Formats: sequence, structure tokens, C-alpha cells
Amino acid sequence: MPGSRAPRLMSLPPLSLYIHIPWCLKKCPYCDFNSHELRDSNSLPESEYVTALIRDLETMVPQVWGRKVISIFFGGGTPSLFSAQSLDTILTAVRALLPLEHFAEVTLEANPGTFEAKKFADFHAAGINRLSVGIQSFDPKHLRSLGRVHDDSEARRAVEIARENFSNVNLDLMYALPHQTLQDARQDIETAIAYGVSHISAYHLTVEPHTLFHRHPPPLPDDDLSAQMQIMAEQALGDAGYVNYETSAFAKLGFESRHNMNYWEFGDYLGIGAGAHSKISFADRIIRQIRYKQPREYLARMAPDVSDADAVMEQHEVGREDRIFEFMMNALRLTEGFSTRTFLERTGIPVMRIQHQLDEAEQRGFITRDRMRIAPTLAGRRFLNDLLQIFLPDPEKAADRSS
Repeated sequence: MPGSRAPRLMSLPPLSLYIHIPWCLKKCPYCDFNSHELRDSNSLPESEYVTALIRDLETMVPQVWGRKVISIFFGGGTPSLFSAQSLDTILTAVRALLPLEHFAEVTLEANPGTFEAKKFADFHAAGINRLSVGIQSFDPKHLRSLGRVHDDSEARRAVEIARENFSNVNLDLMYALPHQTLQDARQDIETAIAYGVSHISAYHLTVEPHTLFHRHPPPLPDDDLSAQMQIMAEQALGDAGYVNYETSAFAKLGFESRHNMNYWEFGDYLGIGAGAHSKISFADRIIRQIRYKQPREYLARMAPDVSDADAVMEQHEVGREDRIFEFMMNALRLTEGFSTRTFLERTGIPVMRIQHQLDEAEQRGFITRDRMRIAPTLAGRRFLNDLLQIFLPDPEKAADRSS
């Protein structure tokens, strides 16, 4: 109710660390991430940015004091543009400032245009134990249409180098690409499967605002063909032993992404770097933060000569109604759904408070449930946006969002 005290959490959720490195060789026409194209390799302020990241983390430690980090994720941009020595410096600082869970998952995003065998061996030696490779397609014509800097031979070589150095490798693929046929999409999936990697992510290309594809839309497959591609990918990957544990994620048994699972289960994450987002829980509140997006401003605010360094551009509390929607927006992406206990632990709200919404979702065939667990049906997964609409915050309760 408006004006009521925010629900309290009985315990704090797991904590992950996200580290954003915003530069890339070329801005892809479909990308809406906070990434910035390098004009030349000499313009990369690597050492300065590493110093800023460490200072950023130092300023945030009091908010997560004593909490163990279960996973680390270097995202971008293209983090593999940085040297192994820089990543080692960052990870050394992380270990000094925060307790790290034994055998914590440490992921690095990498694009084929940055692959050198020695460099990736050094990444592994620095402490990276999971590699996520942005392949997108093995077809040269589709790579060109996506504006990727690598070709098909570089994509294949990148996977080979990744497999030589890492036992835990994810390949990112996209489908419903410009002029893509069902057979084209099948060939990409089958090629990825043939490499025997532990994890494959298969994403539907979406045209996002503020991208080149939004300004100049390419000819894309229609909804029926896109749906056929999705079904084909699910069947082919399932037949090959990959479990479709999340909308776009497929893993061999035991190789689910711990970092992403923490997001989907409404866990906490501390984000450092330009434009990084954080979600941090306390007993009496949950806060979200956004850091300054432009690398130059971020670096200026975290410079060594700035006495009151603060990278946080925006911060707000997550109110009662938004906690419900944000939890559902993440957890209903999971094939197995979530336990009612997890909902209570992560939101502080008993599941009976959303009985009406759950009744509607069940009546429409979007979820199955019992006293212990709630999971999306196949229809719920196919029409996820329709399912989530049921849990949208009531505008009349907007005042409660900051309570």
C-alpha cells in the first residue's frame, strides 16, 4: 500500500561482479549496448581505465562488505581488446577487496577479430575460466550483413583457439538475420554443435532503438519463419544433449552460466565501468545504480586527483510493485521457473500477494504451479511478453515504488 514500509529481506541473495569494458573494433549496426568504436588502437586508454575500475570497486566495497562474490563477468564492448596483464591486475584487485567464492566462475567476452593463441592462453593463466565468443554466424554473407569485423574462417579459428585453452566455452549465435533461410540457420546451429562446446546461446535478432538497423531496417525473416528457426534450434540442440534452461541459453549438464543464472534468479550484482548497472540488496531496501555512460566522463570522475570519486550517475530504490515485476521479468525466462521460497527471499513479499496475477496466468495457460514451484509453460515461453504484462505494476500503486 502507498506509504507502507518496504518489505524486508530475510537474507541477502548471491552477489556477482560485472566489469564493463566499453570499446570495440567496430560498432555493429544491431548493437544497443554501451560500446564505443575505437578510431585507432593507440587511442585505447587501457592503463587509465584499469586504474579507474579498481578505484570504482574500492568506492563500492562498503555497500557489499563481507559478501562473497560467486561470479565475475567481463563484458563490453570487446573486453578481449585488453591485455591479459590488465585483466590480471583487475582480478588481483578484486581478490584483495572482496572475498571470492572458491572456484568462482570468471567469464570473458571475446570476439573472433581479437583472437591470438598466446593471448588467450595468457587470459586463462590470469584467472579467466570461462570464455564467451561472439560468433553470431559462421556464414560469411550473414557476418557481412551484421557488420562483424571477422569472417567465417576467423570465426572457426577462434573456436579452435578457445577450445584449446578453455574447458568452458560459450558460443553466441543469432538467428532471424537479414535474408537468412531456415537452412542457413540450421547450418549455423549444426556447426556450433559440431565443436562440442559446453554452452551455446542462440538469440533472435531484434531491431533496437538508437541503432543503425533501426534507422535503416534490413529485410528480416517474417514471424513464422523466425518461429521455425527457434523451434529448429531448440530441437537440434536438445538432440545434441544441450538443455534449454533459459529462453536463449543451452548448456551441457553442469555448464549453465552461474553469472547469468544469478541475474535470472533476481540475485545481486555489482557493476563497475562506464555505463554499468548494479542491483544491491539490503535488509530494508533494494537499490539500482547506473554509472556514467561516456568513457571520458567516467574516467574523469574516477581520476586519481579527484578526491570524492563517484561513478554513480543515477540511483533509486526498487519499490514493492517493481520488485514483483522485475523478479518475474527475470525468473520467468527460466524453463524450470522458480521456487516460491526464492520469490519470498529475493523480494521480501509472500507469493500469496500475487495470487490474482498467478490465477490469471494459469487460466491463460502461461504457467504451471504448485505450492513449491512456478514455471512457464511452452505457451508462456513462446509468448513471454504477454505473460509478463500480467505482472506489470498497477499505475495506481506507483507511489509505492519508492516506499
